[in-house]
Amino acid sequence: MMDQSVFPDPTYRDTVLAPLFDGVKAHYAGHMAAINRAHLVMLAETGILGSGDAGAIAAALRDIDAEVDLDALSYTGEVEDYFFLVEAELKRRLGDLGGALHTARSRNDMDHTLFKLALRGRVSVLLEQALTLTEALITKAEAEKATLIVAYTHGQPAQPTTWGHYLGAVIEVLLRDIARLNAAADGLEHCPMGAAAITTSGFPIDRGRVAELLGFDGPLVNSYGCIASVDYVTGLYSAMKLMFLHLGRVIQDMQFWTAFEVGQLYVPNSLVQISSIMPQKRNPVPIEHLRHLASATVGQCDAIVGVMQNTPFTDMNDSEGEVQQLGYAAFERGARVLQLLTALIPACRVNADRVRRTTDAACITITELADTLVRDEGLTFRAAHEIAAATAKAVIADGTALGDGFSAFSAAFETLTGRTPRLDETAFRTAVAPETFVARRDRIGGPGEAALREALAEYAAEAGTAREARAERENRHKTAEQRLKSAFDALLVKD
Repeated sequence: MMDQSVFPDPTYRDTVLAPLFDGVKAHYAGHMAAINRAHLVMLAETGILGSGDAGAIAAALRDIDAEVDLDALSYTGEVEDYFFLVEAELKRRLGDLGGALHTARSRNDMDHTLFKLALRGRVSVLLEQALTLTEALITKAEAEKATLIVAYTHGQPAQPTTWGHYLGAVIEVLLRDIARLNAAADGLEHCPMGAAAITTSGFPIDRGRVAELLGFDGPLVNSYGCIASVDYVTGLYSAMKLMFLHLGRVIQDMQFWTAFEVGQLYVPNSLVQISSIMPQKRNPVPIEHLRHLASATVGQCDAIVGVMQNTPFTDMNDSEGEVQQLGYAAFERGARVLQLLTALIPACRVNADRVRRTTDAACITITELADTLVRDEGLTFRAAHEIAAATAKAVIADGTALGDGFSAFSAAFETLTGRTPRLDETAFRTAVAPETFVARRDRIGGPGEAALREALAEYAAEAGTAREARAERENRHKTAEQRLKSAFDALLVKD
């Protein structure tokens, strides 16, 4: 049977090839130019191409970059994709020599190199934003070391702590998320170039030199893995997913704390919107935007990882082109979350009056009363727990503050022990004060002043280490840009 059809089919052109072409224009053209230059330098330095031919190709690449109006390009179907457009331009200017640039490489190794280059910059920006948020949280936690809040478990008032202590927990998780993201960024630092289609090349290529010129830490060793392994994608988006999943839980707390019935957290007017019909309302809607943006980021990360599920361990379009571009929206939304949180949390303040009322109404310091009875009255914890429980039940029934419940405590103590307590009313009030509760929990990880101060110092040091890791990669990338420019310009001089 004779096939008279002509590539590309119009529908395939419009639904697949044209969007891919536009994607390359938007995200990869500059990276492709860098790969072309680095590969050409390597071909010349290894003697695979003579200096004259390399110089001519270098001049043509320079002219193409200067003369081709990328924005004006539209996909016509005359060539398969942007790669072949550049090759066609080279051949138009150099004749058959224009095809020599593709010696010892494939679009397989080029594609994954392009994708890593595109992800590298995005990850670096996201890490910077996450570190900026971390540092803002550390500063806020230090300022709020003594600011009492109500800690909730199962949606119920549980114990007093400080806002600084709560933020410390957030910081710890965020630092672990940053460590995972830094590790994922390191996974982008090995260059696939030189793998060619699958098995490297019969030419004496220098893979390390290309990796160096493109700012990678070195080549990705196994050539099959260069074109088949997508863990640099799945690892990255998994790390991103966890960061925004975890931040989403904090955002949900903020939503709860700002509810009228709780009222523990005050959002300033600059971040509050009003109802169009109910003039009394203060709606902290940035929190809602944070919640849906964080959730959308998680969903987009899941989508990328999900596409990779049950795909063959080989080169495939499932990990390329449009899938890669789909993931970039996760970076955009994630960045908005980090930026807004960095502005919002430092601007908020705790409503001390509401915290005090909830503390009194819910008897959340009663655990310290039980502890005090063990220390000062020589009771077992279980006996102390029963007295504390009876005391709390009585004051809640009377609608009085725990600090005013000495008589209820004395009655419960005498009923259980058969004697009067050694604690007087002043000592009782001290024992059940939230300030006492916090101060006595000055252990590693606790809200006490010394423990929290030490923890925050450790967090700051850890953030500094993470920032240094990011900076090291950034410096290598910038140095490589200059190195590539010098090596490429040297080819032009030889021309």
